[in-house]
Amino acid sequence: METFFVFFLNGISYGLLLFMLSSGLTLIFSMMGVLNFAHTSFYMMGAYFAHALAGALGFFPALFLAPLLVGVLGAAFERYSLRKVHVYGHVPELLVTFGLSYVVLEVVRLVWGPANVDYRVPESLSGPLFTLANIKGQGLSWLAGAGNAAICGPAAGNSCTQFPIYRGFMALVALFMLGSLWLLLTRTRIGLIIQAALTHPDTTQALGHNVPRVMMGVFGGGCALAGLAGVIGGNAFVTEPNMAASVGAIIFVVVVVGGMGSLAGAFLASLLIGLIQTFAVVIDISAASVMQSLGSPVSFDHWAYPLLKITVSQMAPILPYLLLVLILIFRPKGLLGTREE
Repeated sequence: METFFVFFLNGISYGLLLFMLSSGLTLIFSMMGVLNFAHTSFYMMGAYFAHALAGALGFFPALFLAPLLVGVLGAAFERYSLRKVHVYGHVPELLVTFGLSYVVLEVVRLVWGPANVDYRVPESLSGPLFTLANIKGQGLSWLAGAGNAAICGPAAGNSCTQFPIYRGFMALVALFMLGSLWLLLTRTRIGLIIQAALTHPDTTQALGHNVPRVMMGVFGGGCALAGLAGVIGGNAFVTEPNMAASVGAIIFVVVVVGGMGSLAGAFLASLLIGLIQTFAVVIDISAASVMQSLGSPVSFDHWAYPLLKITVSQMAPILPYLLLVLILIFRPKGLLGTREE
Protein backbone atom coordinates (compact mmCIF):
# COMPACT_ATOMS: atom_id res chain seq x y z
CA MET A 1 0.00 0.00 0.00
CA GLU A 2 2.80 2.42 0.87
CA THR A 3 4.49 1.64 -2.46
CA PHE A 4 1.28 2.39 -4.34
CA PHE A 5 0.90 5.76 -2.59
CA VAL A 6 4.49 6.81 -3.31
CA PHE A 7 4.20 5.68 -6.94
CA PHE A 8 1.00 7.71 -7.18
CA LEU A 9 2.81 10.83 -5.93
CA ASN A 10 5.70 10.15 -8.33
CA GLY A 11 3.21 9.91 -11.18
CA ILE A 12 1.57 13.17 -10.14
CA SER A 13 4.92 14.98 -9.91
CA TYR A 14 6.01 13.65 -13.32
CA GLY A 15 2.64 14.66 -14.77
CA LEU A 16 3.03 18.17 -13.36
CA LEU A 17 6.46 18.40 -15.01
CA LEU A 18 4.84 17.40 -18.31
CA PHE A 19 2.24 20.13 -17.74
CA MET A 20 4.95 22.74 -17.14
CA LEU A 21 6.37 21.83 -20.52
CA SER A 22 3.09 21.40 -22.41
CA SER A 23 1.39 24.51 -20.98
CA GLY A 24 3.69 26.84 -22.90
CA LEU A 25 3.07 24.96 -26.15
CA THR A 26 -0.69 25.00 -25.50
CA LEU A 27 -0.65 28.71 -24.70
CA ILE A 28 1.25 29.53 -27.90
CA PHE A 29 -1.08 27.42 -30.03
CA SER A 30 -4.27 28.76 -28.47
CA MET A 31 -3.08 32.35 -28.89
CA MET A 32 -1.25 32.26 -32.22
CA GLY A 33 -2.28 29.02 -33.90
CA VAL A 34 1.42 28.09 -34.14
CA LEU A 35 2.45 24.52 -33.40
CA ASN A 36 5.99 25.20 -32.21
CA PHE A 37 8.20 22.24 -33.16
CA ALA A 38 11.14 23.87 -31.34
CA HIS A 39 9.33 24.02 -28.00
CA THR A 40 11.34 21.22 -26.40
CA SER A 41 14.52 22.93 -27.61
CA PHE A 42 13.63 25.82 -25.30
CA TYR A 43 13.17 23.19 -22.57
CA MET A 44 16.71 21.98 -23.27
CA MET A 45 18.03 25.54 -23.28
CA GLY A 46 16.48 26.09 -19.84
CA ALA A 47 18.32 23.07 -18.47
CA TYR A 48 21.69 24.08 -19.95
CA PHE A 49 21.34 27.73 -18.91
CA ALA A 50 20.45 26.59 -15.39
CA HIS A 51 23.51 24.32 -15.35
CA ALA A 52 25.76 27.24 -16.32
CA LEU A 53 24.13 29.71 -13.92
CA ALA A 54 23.93 27.27 -11.01
CA GLY A 55 27.68 26.75 -11.17
CA ALA A 56 28.26 30.49 -10.77
CA LEU A 57 25.28 31.76 -8.76
CA GLY A 58 23.61 28.71 -7.25
CA PHE A 59 20.46 26.76 -8.09
CA PHE A 60 17.78 29.15 -6.84
CA PRO A 61 19.05 32.23 -8.76
CA ALA A 62 19.27 29.98 -11.82
CA LEU A 63 15.66 28.93 -11.22
CA PHE A 64 14.57 32.53 -11.86
CA LEU A 65 17.18 33.71 -14.37
CA ALA A 66 17.28 30.76 -16.78
CA PRO A 67 13.55 30.91 -17.73
CA LEU A 68 13.87 34.69 -18.22
CA LEU A 69 16.78 34.20 -20.62
CA VAL A 70 14.88 31.51 -22.52
CA GLY A 71 11.81 33.76 -22.67
CA VAL A 72 13.83 36.66 -24.09
CA LEU A 73 15.32 34.39 -26.76
CA GLY A 74 11.87 33.04 -27.59
CA ALA A 75 10.43 36.55 -27.93
CA ALA A 76 13.36 37.58 -30.16
CA PHE A 77 12.80 34.53 -32.36
CA GLU A 78 9.12 35.40 -32.74
CA ARG A 79 9.88 39.05 -33.52
CA TYR A 80 12.65 38.59 -36.06
CA SER A 81 11.89 35.21 -37.62
CA LEU A 82 8.51 33.63 -36.93
CA ARG A 83 6.52 36.84 -37.46
CA LYS A 84 7.96 37.24 -40.97
CA VAL A 85 6.68 33.81 -42.08
CA HIS A 86 3.42 33.88 -40.10
CA VAL A 87 1.54 35.53 -42.97
CA TYR A 88 2.42 32.63 -45.31
CA GLY A 89 0.55 29.99 -43.32
CA HIS A 90 1.24 26.99 -41.11
CA VAL A 91 3.73 25.11 -43.28
CA PRO A 92 6.41 27.85 -43.23
CA GLU A 93 5.86 28.19 -39.46
CA LEU A 94 6.43 24.48 -38.96
CA LEU A 95 9.53 24.55 -41.15
CA VAL A 96 11.12 27.53 -39.39
CA THR A 97 10.50 26.12 -35.90
CA PHE A 98 11.69 22.69 -37.06
CA GLY A 99 14.86 24.29 -38.39
CA LEU A 100 15.36 26.18 -35.13
CA SER A 101 15.31 22.90 -33.21
CA TYR A 102 18.29 21.65 -35.25
CA VAL A 103 20.14 24.94 -34.82
CA VAL A 104 19.69 24.81 -31.03
CA LEU A 105 20.80 21.17 -30.96
CA GLU A 106 24.02 21.88 -32.85
CA VAL A 107 24.79 24.99 -30.76
CA VAL A 108 24.36 22.98 -27.56
CA ARG A 109 26.71 20.30 -28.88
CA LEU A 110 29.30 22.90 -29.85
CA VAL A 111 29.19 24.72 -26.50
CA TRP A 112 28.67 21.89 -23.99
CA GLY A 113 29.73 18.83 -25.98
CA PRO A 114 27.84 15.67 -26.99
CA ALA A 115 27.86 14.07 -23.51
CA ASN A 116 25.62 14.82 -20.56
CA VAL A 117 26.64 17.61 -18.18
CA ASP A 118 26.95 17.44 -14.40
CA TYR A 119 23.74 19.26 -13.50
CA ARG A 120 22.66 17.89 -10.13
CA VAL A 121 19.87 18.36 -7.64
CA PRO A 122 21.05 20.90 -5.02
CA GLU A 123 22.04 19.57 -1.63
CA SER A 124 19.27 21.53 0.09
CA LEU A 125 16.68 19.59 -1.91
CA SER A 126 18.31 16.17 -1.69
CA GLY A 127 17.10 13.31 0.44
CA PRO A 128 13.62 12.03 1.36
CA LEU A 129 10.75 14.37 2.15
CA PHE A 130 8.88 11.69 4.09
CA THR A 131 8.79 7.93 4.52
CA LEU A 132 5.76 5.66 4.45
CA ALA A 133 6.27 2.64 6.71
CA ASN A 134 4.09 -0.44 6.77
CA ILE A 135 4.66 -1.46 10.40
CA LYS A 136 3.73 -4.96 11.44
CA GLY A 137 0.63 -4.98 13.59
CA GLN A 138 0.09 -1.21 13.23
CA GLY A 139 -0.47 -0.64 9.53
CA LEU A 140 0.65 2.33 7.50
CA SER A 141 2.52 5.17 9.23
CA TRP A 142 3.88 8.48 7.96
CA LEU A 143 7.41 9.40 9.08
CA ALA A 144 9.19 12.69 8.39
CA GLY A 145 12.45 12.53 6.47
CA ALA A 146 14.23 9.21 6.26
CA GLY A 147 12.24 7.80 9.16
CA ASN A 148 13.35 6.10 12.33
CA ALA A 149 16.17 3.57 12.00
CA ALA A 150 14.44 1.38 14.56
CA ILE A 151 11.40 1.21 12.27
CA CYS A 152 12.96 1.26 8.81
CA GLY A 153 16.29 -0.41 9.60
CA PRO A 154 17.19 -3.80 8.09
CA ALA A 155 16.58 -5.58 11.38
CA ALA A 156 13.10 -4.11 11.88
CA GLY A 157 11.49 -6.16 9.11
CA ASN A 158 9.08 -3.39 8.10
CA SER A 159 8.41 -2.17 4.56
CA CYS A 160 9.44 1.48 4.11
CA THR A 161 9.19 3.63 0.98
CA GLN A 162 10.67 7.13 0.69
CA PHE A 163 9.41 10.11 -1.31
CA PRO A 164 12.19 12.51 -2.42
CA ILE A 165 12.19 16.18 -1.46
CA TYR A 166 12.91 17.20 -5.04
CA ARG A 167 9.80 15.44 -6.36
CA GLY A 168 7.73 17.46 -3.93
CA PHE A 169 9.57 20.62 -5.00
CA MET A 170 8.80 19.86 -8.66
CA ALA A 171 5.11 19.49 -7.85
CA LEU A 172 5.12 22.70 -5.78
CA VAL A 173 6.72 24.76 -8.56
CA ALA A 174 4.30 23.33 -11.14
CA LEU A 175 1.27 24.11 -8.98
CA PHE A 176 2.58 27.62 -8.31
CA MET A 177 3.04 28.11 -12.05
CA LEU A 178 -0.48 26.81 -12.72
CA GLY A 179 -2.00 29.19 -10.16
CA SER A 180 0.02 32.15 -11.44
CA LEU A 181 -0.95 31.43 -15.03
CA TRP A 182 -4.63 31.16 -14.12
CA LEU A 183 -4.54 34.43 -12.17
CA LEU A 184 -2.70 36.18 -14.98
CA LEU A 185 -5.18 35.11 -17.65
CA THR A 186 -8.38 35.59 -15.64
CA ARG A 187 -7.76 38.27 -13.02
CA THR A 188 -5.44 40.86 -14.58
CA ARG A 189 -5.67 43.51 -17.28
CA ILE A 190 -2.86 41.80 -19.19
CA GLY A 191 -4.87 38.58 -19.24
CA LEU A 192 -7.92 40.46 -20.48
CA ILE A 193 -5.90 41.97 -23.34
CA ILE A 194 -4.45 38.55 -24.22
CA GLN A 195 -7.89 36.95 -24.35
CA ALA A 196 -9.26 39.88 -26.38
CA ALA A 197 -6.37 39.60 -28.84
CA LEU A 198 -7.10 35.87 -29.14
CA THR A 199 -10.78 36.25 -30.04
CA HIS A 200 -10.97 39.76 -31.57
CA PRO A 201 -7.50 40.87 -32.73
CA ASP A 202 -8.74 43.63 -35.05
CA THR A 203 -10.94 45.19 -32.36
CA THR A 204 -8.12 44.94 -29.82
CA GLN A 205 -5.78 46.68 -32.27
CA ALA A 206 -8.38 49.40 -32.86
CA LEU A 207 -8.58 50.04 -29.11
CA GLY A 208 -4.91 50.98 -29.12
CA HIS A 209 -3.27 47.73 -28.04
CA ASN A 210 -0.26 46.48 -29.97
CA VAL A 211 -1.43 42.98 -30.91
CA PRO A 212 1.89 41.88 -32.52
CA ARG A 213 3.67 42.87 -29.29
CA VAL A 214 1.10 40.85 -27.31
CA MET A 215 1.80 37.87 -29.58
CA MET A 216 5.54 38.29 -29.02
CA GLY A 217 5.01 38.39 -25.27
CA VAL A 218 2.84 35.27 -25.34
CA PHE A 219 5.40 33.37 -27.41
CA GLY A 220 8.21 34.48 -25.11
CA GLY A 221 6.14 33.54 -22.05
CA GLY A 222 5.42 30.09 -23.46
CA CYS A 223 9.12 29.58 -24.12
CA ALA A 224 9.90 30.75 -20.57
CA LEU A 225 7.54 28.09 -19.20
CA ALA A 226 9.43 25.48 -21.23
CA GLY A 227 12.69 26.88 -19.83
CA LEU A 228 11.31 26.60 -16.28
CA ALA A 229 10.46 22.95 -16.96
CA GLY A 230 14.04 22.46 -18.16
CA VAL A 231 15.47 23.99 -14.96
CA ILE A 232 13.33 21.65 -12.85
CA GLY A 233 13.56 18.54 -15.01
CA GLY A 234 17.16 18.79 -16.19
CA ASN A 235 18.68 17.73 -12.87
CA ALA A 236 15.82 15.39 -11.96
CA PHE A 237 16.52 13.29 -15.05
CA VAL A 238 19.51 14.02 -17.29
CA THR A 239 20.80 17.08 -19.16
CA GLU A 240 22.22 16.07 -22.52
CA PRO A 241 21.76 17.08 -26.18
CA ASN A 242 19.10 14.46 -26.88
CA MET A 243 16.85 15.51 -24.01
CA ALA A 244 14.67 17.62 -26.30
CA ALA A 245 14.02 14.71 -28.65
CA SER A 246 13.28 12.37 -25.72
CA VAL A 247 10.34 14.48 -24.51
CA GLY A 248 9.28 16.04 -27.80
CA ALA A 249 6.92 13.27 -28.87
CA ILE A 250 5.29 12.83 -25.46
CA ILE A 251 4.57 16.56 -25.18
CA PHE A 252 2.68 16.57 -28.46
CA VAL A 253 0.77 13.54 -27.20
CA VAL A 254 -0.20 15.52 -24.08
CA VAL A 255 -1.34 18.52 -26.13
CA VAL A 256 -3.43 16.43 -28.56
CA VAL A 257 -4.94 14.20 -25.86
CA GLY A 258 -5.87 17.20 -23.72
CA GLY A 259 -7.25 19.14 -26.67
CA MET A 260 -5.41 21.58 -28.90
CA GLY A 261 -5.31 24.97 -27.19
CA SER A 262 -6.88 23.85 -23.90
CA LEU A 263 -4.80 24.51 -20.78
CA ALA A 264 -7.24 22.56 -18.61
CA GLY A 265 -7.07 19.67 -21.06
CA ALA A 266 -3.26 19.78 -21.05
CA PHE A 267 -3.30 19.67 -17.24
CA LEU A 268 -5.64 16.66 -17.18
CA ALA A 269 -3.75 14.82 -19.93
CA SER A 270 -0.39 15.49 -18.23
CA LEU A 271 -1.54 13.93 -14.97
CA LEU A 272 -3.14 11.00 -16.78
CA ILE A 273 -0.04 10.22 -18.86
CA GLY A 274 2.26 10.73 -15.88
CA LEU A 275 0.30 8.19 -13.84
CA ILE A 276 0.08 5.73 -16.74
CA GLN A 277 3.81 5.78 -17.39
CA THR A 278 4.72 5.61 -13.70
CA PHE A 279 2.50 2.65 -12.83
CA ALA A 280 2.98 0.76 -16.10
CA VAL A 281 6.72 0.18 -15.53
CA VAL A 282 6.03 -1.91 -12.41
CA ILE A 283 3.11 -3.99 -13.69
CA ASP A 284 4.64 -7.31 -14.74
CA ILE A 285 1.44 -8.84 -16.10
CA SER A 286 0.78 -10.18 -19.58
CA ALA A 287 -2.33 -11.41 -21.37
CA ALA A 288 -0.90 -14.94 -21.32
CA SER A 289 -0.41 -14.90 -17.53
CA VAL A 290 -3.96 -13.64 -17.02
CA MET A 291 -5.36 -16.33 -19.30
CA GLN A 292 -3.38 -19.04 -17.53
CA SER A 293 -4.49 -17.83 -14.10
CA LEU A 294 -8.11 -18.04 -15.29
CA GLY A 295 -7.55 -21.61 -16.48
CA SER A 296 -7.80 -20.79 -20.16
CA PRO A 297 -5.92 -23.21 -22.40
CA VAL A 298 -3.15 -21.33 -24.21
CA SER A 299 -1.25 -23.03 -26.98
CA PHE A 300 2.45 -22.40 -26.48
CA ASP A 301 3.14 -23.00 -30.16
CA HIS A 302 0.40 -20.67 -31.37
CA TRP A 303 1.66 -17.85 -33.58
CA ALA A 304 0.08 -15.20 -31.34
CA TYR A 305 1.54 -16.52 -28.08
CA PRO A 306 4.72 -14.32 -28.16
CA LEU A 307 2.44 -11.28 -28.42
CA LEU A 308 0.38 -12.50 -25.47
CA LYS A 309 3.57 -12.80 -23.39
CA ILE A 310 4.36 -9.07 -23.68
CA THR A 311 3.94 -7.54 -20.23
CA VAL A 312 2.47 -4.15 -19.38
CA SER A 313 5.91 -2.94 -18.23
CA GLN A 314 7.36 -3.80 -21.65
CA MET A 315 4.56 -1.81 -23.31
CA ALA A 316 4.96 1.18 -20.97
CA PRO A 317 6.81 3.40 -23.51
CA ILE A 318 4.04 3.04 -26.12
CA LEU A 319 0.99 3.29 -23.85
CA PRO A 320 0.68 7.11 -24.23
CA TYR A 321 0.69 6.69 -27.99
CA LEU A 322 -1.99 4.02 -27.78
CA LEU A 323 -4.01 6.48 -25.70
CA LEU A 324 -3.42 9.09 -28.42
CA VAL A 325 -4.77 6.73 -31.09
CA LEU A 326 -7.87 5.99 -29.01
CA ILE A 327 -8.49 9.70 -28.39
CA LEU A 328 -8.15 10.51 -32.09
CA ILE A 329 -10.62 7.73 -32.94
CA PHE A 330 -13.30 8.42 -30.32
CA ARG A 331 -12.78 12.11 -29.46
CA PRO A 332 -10.68 13.89 -32.08
CA LYS A 333 -10.90 17.27 -30.30
CA GLY A 334 -9.23 15.82 -27.20
CA LEU A 335 -10.50 15.51 -23.64
CA LEU A 336 -11.38 19.19 -23.18
CA GLY A 337 -10.65 20.64 -26.59
CA THR A 338 -13.09 23.03 -28.23
CA ARG A 339 -11.00 24.81 -30.86
CA GLU A 340 -11.68 23.81 -34.46
CA GLU A 341 -8.88 24.07 -37.00
